[in-house]
Amino acid sequence: MTRAMTLLIAATLLSGPALAKPSLRDVPELDKGLFVIALANEIRRKCDDISPRWLRANSYINDLQDKARALGYTRDEVEAHLDDEVEKNRMLGIATRYMADKGVAAGDYCAIGRIEIAAGTEVGRLLRER
Repeated sequence: MTRAMTLLIAATLLSGPALAKPSLRDVPELDKGLFVIALANEIRRKCDDISPRWLRANSYINDLQDKARALGYTRDEVEAHLDDEVEKNRMLGIATRYMADKGVAAGDYCAIGRIEIAAGTEVGRLLRER
């Protein structure tokens, strides 16, 4: 085998797992968790009557980061995903559809917050009414 062929095979093998790793949005467990965090964050930011349960939220985020690391994602990859404008807009679109499915007008974060808290959902457990 020639040296060039050996280098090509080595480069392919080394880059293969990195290329094969799906986007965080394509891992349902992670994407769902990121949505829970995003929605809870929007509710706490846009509704003065609802505040976060910081310890629960931090624990939820840490658990999600642990799951991501176990699947081979780095903290930097998760943070880059969270900071990505396309992903932020996608999450807001999902939140709008989610709210509509619950019978809540788009942007009525207080209403969806109260529904989530009353139902004890994952989002609701990260929040509390003041």
